[in-house]
Amino acid sequence: MESRAIYKVSPQNSAIAITVIPGHFATNHSHTNYFVDLTEMKSMHKMAKAAAERFAQHYVATPVDTIVCLERTKMVAAFLADKLSQGGINQGQDIAVLTPELSNGQLLLRDNLKNLVFGKHVLIMFANVSTGLTAATAVEGVKYYGGTPVGIAALYSVQSEVSETEVYPIFSLEDLPDYQTHNKAVCPLCRSRVKLDALINSYGYSKL
Repeated sequence: MESRAIYKVSPQNSAIAITVIPGHFATNHSHTNYFVDLTEMKSMHKMAKAAAERFAQHYVATPVDTIVCLERTKMVAAFLADKLSQGGINQGQDIAVLTPELSNGQLLLRDNLKNLVFGKHVLIMFANVSTGLTAATAVEGVKYYGGTPVGIAALYSVQSEVSETEVYPIFSLEDLPDYQTHNKAVCPLCRSRVKLDALINSYGYSKL
């Protein structure tokens, strides 16, 4: 499976790249024809910092009090908070970075974290926004806790908007135009009897 891997470099910044593996993969919500591996961007500090700087260019004029990060994006979020606080509308701001729990598909904040979202401008960060279902849950959760979602920053996204909230991705369908995601009930690869290669989530893949 790994022998099919393709390394894609961002045309905007050669320091940012992803690995994509074609095949047949299953997520919690859908089946896809690619596994988009974002491990390096989430784990290597130089690439994470470069990704944060890319996001900062877009959100320099957006008020951000808190970054709610999911799918192991906390390093990128921390670099972004630091960059945003250095200039623009957020100069000098002490930006909170937090990772909420997801319980039964719902975003959950413990009592000691609620004050970091209530009445705050909240930027939501994801690794991969494909169907948009989890992102919609995050937007609804932020609103439930009294925050105002100001955007969704995604390392890779199929969607440009979720729950009336703009998604700003580093990599998108423009970089992977033949990426497909389908409900498993109507997956064309399943109908063609193509075996699943792996189960995938934000942590990676497990071969079948």
